[in-house]
Amino acid sequence: MTQGEKRIRGNKASQASGRSPDNTSWDHVADWYDTIAAQPGTEFHQNIVIPGTLRMLGLHFGEKVLDLACGQGTVTRALHRAGAQATGVDLSPRLIGMARQHSSRDIRYVVGDACCLDSLPDQSFDAIVCVLAAQNIDPIESVFQESARLLHPMGRLVLVLNHPSFRIPRQTRWQRDEDRKLLCRVVDRYLTALKIPIDTHPFKSPGRKTTWTFHRPLQTYVNGLSEAGLWTNALEEWPSHKSSQPGPAAHAENRARAEFPLFLALRAVRVEPHSPAP
Repeated sequence: MTQGEKRIRGNKASQASGRSPDNTSWDHVADWYDTIAAQPGTEFHQNIVIPGTLRMLGLHFGEKVLDLACGQGTVTRALHRAGAQATGVDLSPRLIGMARQHSSRDIRYVVGDACCLDSLPDQSFDAIVCVLAAQNIDPIESVFQESARLLHPMGRLVLVLNHPSFRIPRQTRWQRDEDRKLLCRVVDRYLTALKIPIDTHPFKSPGRKTTWTFHRPLQTYVNGLSEAGLWTNALEEWPSHKSSQPGPAAHAENRARAEFPLFLALRAVRVEPHSPAP
């Protein structure tokens, strides 16, 4: 199947799933998101996510890099500072407006749907990143197909997620084992794909403004990348950088942080599909 055929299939799948451009946009919560992740980003961006993304990307100066679902441009600006010719794309016009306000004019920002980026030509990027956003986009297979179309042969995609094995909203939690003095991670569900609402103002205005997160098991990501012609060649799991203040629970808390990662990072490379044997 050609990349064009895969792309058509992905768009049809998007239509069949009932996905509309407004379903997963964060335009209606742009102000809230900008307060927690503007400019340098959260402490997790600064200490874990951005350094790890740049390391896995292996960026060469002057490479053309696309930041998919860039929000207000936190990662896009980091790519630019590292020497990339950076482009950011996001479905939310308000977040793109914020990104432009925060950023150098050398960075290009585009309003667009990561599942269908018709305004961007084939093979126009050396690398793509999608950082802490894939879990908010559906269907994810269309994102992978578009990424394969936009990458040069042997171009790479770096995908960073909240860890799908241990960080599932409403389905995972901490639990203390008092007898063994341990802090354990309890997982209620994992293999079932889930669409989960996230309340952005749970205490002030519960239920008034929500976004969506889509839980998928790890096999969905690896197999979806492979079907799009993107072969996974690196996987990293990143724990929290924090540590507890001295106290009776500190040892158990620090041990748990080190054992149960916050983030999963995948790197995949675009390979040419093999022709069927005659």
